[in-house]
Amino acid sequence: MEKLEMLYEGKAKKVYKTDDPNYYWIEYKDDATAFNGEKKGTIVDKGIVNNKMSALLFKMLEEKGVPTHFESLVNDREQIVKAVKILPLEVIVRNVAAGSLAKRLGLEEGTPMKKTVLEFCYKNDELGDPMVNDDHIFAMDFATELQLETIKHYAYKVNELLKAFFIKRGLKLIDFKLEFGVYEGKVILADEISPDTCRLWDAETNKKMDKDRFRRDLGDVEAVYQEVLGRIQG
Repeated sequence: MEKLEMLYEGKAKKVYKTDDPNYYWIEYKDDATAFNGEKKGTIVDKGIVNNKMSALLFKMLEEKGVPTHFESLVNDREQIVKAVKILPLEVIVRNVAAGSLAKRLGLEEGTPMKKTVLEFCYKNDELGDPMVNDDHIFAMDFATELQLETIKHYAYKVNELLKAFFIKRGLKLIDFKLEFGVYEGKVILADEISPDTCRLWDAETNKKMDKDRFRRDLGDVEAVYQEVLGRIQG
């Protein structure tokens, strides 16, 4: 497969056309952003970690019955994915109160949720990715009822699979963000699964093992990303 011109560049990835219209070529970057792009920096080799980790986890999820956009790894930083049309929704799955949820509801960070919390945000940086509910989604035609039902089903399933996967590697899955797209008429999982998109805490110490180390200037960012990759690779 041949890489052609760049379609667009996001905060974490570059997306290229290929000589097959059914596939895109993704390049993961080391650029890091937080707070809707207000904080910017670089995490050395983050692109390598996120590319390899996403590939590994997407393959695991596919084997467990969750359709994803992942096709194959090209090299340490690049992969081939199905040419999905991304739905304009961020799907946030929360198992433990942290980040914006803890702040919004006045909860102590680390408070377990009695029920898994599913949140939706409209993907729009200019508006600050505002939270939306089912009615907003249908009113704005962000997704159909069937598409949203499918997204919810897969989001809960991914949560259970990832929680079990991570805890075996000494990591607690606190919360995470997913994105979905449409490919050949069906909703499938897209984007990435990485320390950029997941809150992961060490199961013994509760040490933050994710992008919060960059957001909150906690240090050891590169080392922690590498440790997470090492753990999941076994």
